[in-house]
Amino acid sequence: MKREATLSRKTKETDILVSICLDGQGKSDISTGIGFFDHMLEGFARHGLFDLTVQVKGDLQVDDHHTIEDTGIVLGSAIREALGDKAGICRYGSCILPMDEVLCLCALDLCGRPYFRYQAEFGTEMIGSMHTEMVREFFYAVSYSAAMNLHLKILDGGNSHHMAEAMFKSFAKALDMAVRTDERISGVLSTKGSL
Repeated sequence: MKREATLSRKTKETDILVSICLDGQGKSDISTGIGFFDHMLEGFARHGLFDLTVQVKGDLQVDDHHTIEDTGIVLGSAIREALGDKAGICRYGSCILPMDEVLCLCALDLCGRPYFRYQAEFGTEMIGSMHTEMVREFFYAVSYSAAMNLHLKILDGGNSHHMAEAMFKSFAKALDMAVRTDERISGVLSTKGSL
């Protein structure tokens, strides 16, 4: 049985629909109104081998903040729901990913306790029509709504596009590792008996 979830969230600022299948093939249907953000989410789906649909109508006449942050909230919630009781999952995932001159580290724990550490200094304020400060806000929203411990760190910086792309792709690879099942794991991978 595939692990999947579809969630929607509507406020005065955004109207969002997210569907994710953790046992997918990397297919995506993304439309947020922010071209570079679409590109990042498509990369996340492809490199994590998640089937992902994200449809967003946001108040882009204000700026990109609500659209990106709220998408992170819904995506994180969908990941959490798709995982169910987390029985048999590896729980931890990590990836050190190169993107040309950039090197990015991502490590995460699907422990049910949200925590977020982030280290990245962008040399530009914008990438296309997306503010670079929104990369942090997106991952913060995902980590807290998914109740995961997430660490993202740029080890070697450079081009802003490469930095953001390395973060989204390393997150995809680490999450793919963490959600994989291992037949040796009985129940959940915790001495507490729950995650």
